[in-house]
Amino acid sequence: MEGGASTPGSLGVAWARAWVEASADVMRQNRMALIDLDRAIGDGDHGENMDRGFTAVLAKLQSTETETIGDVLALVAKTLMSTVGGAAGPLYGTAYLRASKAAGSTLDAAGVADVLEAALGGIVARGKAEREDKTMVDAWGPASEAAREIAEAGGSGVEALQAAAQAAQAGAAATEPLTARKGRASYLGARSVGHRDPGAQSTALLLEAAAGAAGDGGGDE
Repeated sequence: MEGGASTPGSLGVAWARAWVEASADVMRQNRMALIDLDRAIGDGDHGENMDRGFTAVLAKLQSTETETIGDVLALVAKTLMSTVGGAAGPLYGTAYLRASKAAGSTLDAAGVADVLEAALGGIVARGKAEREDKTMVDAWGPASEAAREIAEAGGSGVEALQAAAQAAQAGAAATEPLTARKGRASYLGARSVGHRDPGAQSTALLLEAAAGAAGDGGGDE
């Protein structure tokens, strides 16, 4: 939604800042779980990288004034790109940067869908992955589709985030039986089957944090 007007269930800059705080918390809480997932099919550093990255984002946010959702998402993008190693930094950095450009002053359900679709587009452009390659795309794709369905049904921004979070979690779980076709995990071939993709899981956690921030008062700006 463009402009300063808000509608019930829409999301504003207070929600975006709350999302960052919730993201830092959930990455800290799930640091070891993500490390364990990544040890099975990757370098084992995903949890450490994501925790370090969002700790840095939170510190930067606390010392920065932000006027719009886009300001917050751009800050996340730049900080992740400068602090997160491996593939996650560029992928998440590009996702948040594209999302920042798609965000209006407030987000209704259509705005949430626009932001998630922009983030997905950035990840696909950067990583060249498709659905069922066993990557974070398998979580972002269903999430963006779920948000768009809520928008088309006349739901709110909060409802769109809640649907997106649920779809992302289901998408992350659905990576377990897949054979990895991108990234370091692809070197394992059939041995990657039976393991959840850590990037898809961190995506699900971040979108769960987004929905939680909205449900805790981030809506109705």
